Amino acid sequence: MNTAPPAVDAPPRTAEIRRTTRETDISCTLTLDGAGETDIATGIGFLDHMLDTIARHASFDLTLRCEGDLRIDDHHTAEDCAITLGQALDKALADRAGVARFADAFAPLDEALARAVLDLVTRPVAVVNLALDRERIGALACENIPHFFRTLAVSARCTLHLDVLRGENDHHKAEAACKALALALRYAVARTGDARPRSTKGSL
Repeated sequence: MNTAPPAVDAPPRTAEIRRTTRETDISCTLTLDGAGETDIATGIGFLDHMLDTIARHASFDLTLRCEGDLRIDDHHTAEDCAITLGQALDKALADRAGVARFADAFAPLDEALARAVLDLVTRPVAVVNLALDRERIGALACENIPHFFRTLAVSARCTLHLDVLRGENDHHKAEAACKALALALRYAVARTGDARPRSTKGSL
């Protein structure tokens, strides 16, 4: 597992995003250098749980409110919350100079074990394998859980490989994936003290 580089004194990295469509109305405030404080309401309990888990274990402060067309189904809310959070992460990272960039993390939850490998390069790629078996967890369709992670990675403009390596309980699998991603994000966004981007190209 990665260990975060030493903290560097610098202004906090924050972003505010408002996304309004005919399907959802979302407001999001994200602070990367936070304490894991959250205020989340999407109308979907398990999606709230996922977002809360990611923010708390990444040590991000996150406020996210969504009014979605849940009378139709949960798809638009899950997708648009991922888009909005991804855009906030991208905005807060700015030019991405001086961050660790690469990170990997494992997270267990009882019998489930998940692995996240992350690169904050601005080439969006997402490979997600969660091996979920149930149709739904609470009010969230299981097909929308990997879709959430893929959409988040693309909107944040990063490369993400997220796998559940073993497990029996789908709640445990999904939550372990959230925790692994959160830890990888925590390590990848850490400031290194170097003003240059970690790239042979000279930019990310």
